[in-house]
Amino acid sequence: MSLVRLNIKGISYSQTQNGAYALILNEEDGERKLPIVIGAFEAQSIAIALEKEIRPPRPLTHDLFKNFADRFAIVVKQVIIHKLVDGVFYSSIICERDNLEEIIDARTSDAIALALRFKAPIFTYKAILEKAGIYLKSTPSKKKKISKQEETILEELILGDDAESTPKKAEDFSKYTLKELKAMLNDAVNNEDYERAASIRDEVSKRS
Repeated sequence: MSLVRLNIKGISYSQTQNGAYALILNEEDGERKLPIVIGAFEAQSIAIALEKEIRPPRPLTHDLFKNFADRFAIVVKQVIIHKLVDGVFYSSIICERDNLEEIIDARTSDAIALALRFKAPIFTYKAILEKAGIYLKSTPSKKKKISKQEETILEELILGDDAESTPKKAEDFSKYTLKELKAMLNDAVNNEDYERAASIRDEVSKRS
């Protein structure tokens, strides 16, 4: 099966799940995006790894794993998002020690947090991207600078501040027809509401 390399585009607030975030992965040589809902702790860990100049006063769990691996000469070579079942992504961490390769099962959020610390590439299979990726018809020719909202999100994640928010009930998409869902998906993508788009995509996938 063909592998596709992914890069991290950013992190946004979850609009439907209180305390959750949407991690946006971008196809390296294409226009599709892969939104993955992750927890606040994992989002904080990923945000800190992205902001290389910020160092927490004490090692986070993923930093501890990196220090442990370095001490015992274990290297993370790559991360592969290899399966998607009922909206849940499954990942493998490909490690190497003394020229021996091992494959370790991991949550996708943990795998990506570690990939950043080891500067390891992130991949998924073409079939998964075709099933779960959100295709944007056009993208700017120049790389967009980080927005003020994204800066605020990163700041709050890094500093560990809890944003004031009212718990929001997850939207029920089961009552909509497939045609309505596809129209809603297009609207969500156009509005860059990737977390909602991911939820709609999962409902469409269940019916296909």
